[in-house]
Amino acid sequence: MEKKQPRLAVGAVVFHQGRVLLVKRDNPPGRGYWAIPGGSVRWGETLREAVIRELQEETGLTVRPREIVDILEIIEPNQEGEIIYHYLIVDFQAEYLQGELHPGDDASAGGWFTPEEAVRLKLTPSTRRLLRKLNFL
Repeated sequence: MEKKQPRLAVGAVVFHQGRVLLVKRDNPPGRGYWAIPGGSVRWGETLREAVIRELQEETGLTVRPREIVDILEIIEPNQEGEIIYHYLIVDFQAEYLQGELHPGDDASAGGWFTPEEAVRLKLTPSTRRLLRKLNFL
């Protein structure tokens, strides 16, 4: 029997000109919801390197990770109660450096949103909580 372990992932909250960067998730968990961009950490990759790579893959943007703003654990069972997702996610605030937004990888759409626009989106619960914690919503 294979021993399952949680997956380590990163996310990035990027603010620029009074707006926050969000992507619409194209894969589970959270398919169809808007969230901060991010993804799994690769073997041998630092958390900050993962943030830079994931943002480039999902958005086409270059960012500089700053401080850790949240650590989140997501454990999601299926209808039978079997755990199908177990993630430990380290969220950074990141500085936008350059690039034009081009959603890719597992993001079906992306955009820069004001607080008034973001609050009306179908946000993942963890993204909504984090944006409130950072006094954006």
